[in-house]
Amino acid sequence: MPIARPESRIYRAIARIVRPLMFSMCRYEWSGSENFPSEGGFIAAANHVTELDALTFVHYLFDQGYEPRVLAKRGLFTTPVVGTVLRGTNMIPVDRGSAAAARSLQRAGEELGDGACVAIFPEGTLTRDPDCWPMEPKTGLARIALTTRLPVVPVAQWGATDILPRYGRLLRPFPRKRVQVVAGPPVDLSDLYDRPQDSATLREVMDRVMDAITALLAELRDERAPEHRFDLRKHPDYEVKKMHYPPVERP
Repeated sequence: MPIARPESRIYRAIARIVRPLMFSMCRYEWSGSENFPSEGGFIAAANHVTELDALTFVHYLFDQGYEPRVLAKRGLFTTPVVGTVLRGTNMIPVDRGSAAAARSLQRAGEELGDGACVAIFPEGTLTRDPDCWPMEPKTGLARIALTTRLPVVPVAQWGATDILPRYGRLLRPFPRKRVQVVAGPPVDLSDLYDRPQDSATLREVMDRVMDAITALLAELRDERAPEHRFDLRKHPDYEVKKMHYPPVERP
């Protein structure tokens, strides 16, 4: 599939700069694009290990022919520089508060046409799991999915930490590193759409989404995922150890 062709000139200009930089650092292995909806908007949900994941995630979606939209607080849209970029690239403003946020996303879902998607990290931050497996997520994605009824496509990615470790500040761009990204089939949430959006329903949505992401990641890593996801709420004082570069590049 050809790369996305967003109408926004700013979006196209940023893509022309960022894409070559990413290709210079990443030896990509992309798969699973057949699992994206053939028409209409959708939600892409991925695991999050390093700050560089945001770029590898969006790059993957963009080069599959979709226009990723990232959620941002509405206040950022009025700032001098960042606001101009967010508005120019059609990112999605979200109001504070769960009810207001749901209404914002419902409107955004109605506006998303063919080839556009909402890109989300369900965990809300870098995973704190000691071995970099997905941790317990927040429920924002569940509210969005139930309100908009957009398909939710799980995405797993692995390898970007060889370029920038978790909480690292120094890139190691060369030689190019193997970065794998795969999308799985949309998560079936149809039986939950008409249920009350209470904590049990929201948790069920997130369990299904995170289970799908974790299963994909286990295949990429060729390892067995932990039986239980790390829960930061149960370990409020937990301090993750800063990752370091591996001694040798992964094959």
